[in-house]
Amino acid sequence: MEGVITGITKFGAFVELPCGTTGLVHISEIADEYVKDINEFFKKAEKVKVKVLTVENNGKIGLSIRQAAEDYTPQKKPVRSSRGKPAVVNKASFEDKMNRFLKESDERLLDLKRNTESKRGGRGSFREAF
Repeated sequence: MEGVITGITKFGAFVELPCGTTGLVHISEIADEYVKDINEFFKKAEKVKVKVLTVENNGKIGLSIRQAAEDYTPQKKPVRSSRGKPAVVNKASFEDKMNRFLKESDERLLDLKRNTESKRGGRGSFREAF
């Protein structure tokens, strides 16, 4: 649908829809490329084509300009780890994950048991009573 930009902020643009309600186009939904300043792409009172993404219970409407483009094709973003490197997607079955977890858990418990026994003197240690 078509709407008119009524306000521009650092995080997005507010667009008034034909029905009179206002929705927000988040800065990430402006264009496929990196957008530092929305004013470089659009001006206030400019007509834009938008796609409605979400309508929340509290009346907030999420919009997208980039997905409303006729030449838009969804792109899968690579999954990133917390350190910014591409994450390895593990497609192991539940049973495989459970078996690996149990094995690692047993190894950790064994290491913990060894370390605590050595600090207490281990088996067969002799303690004198004073």
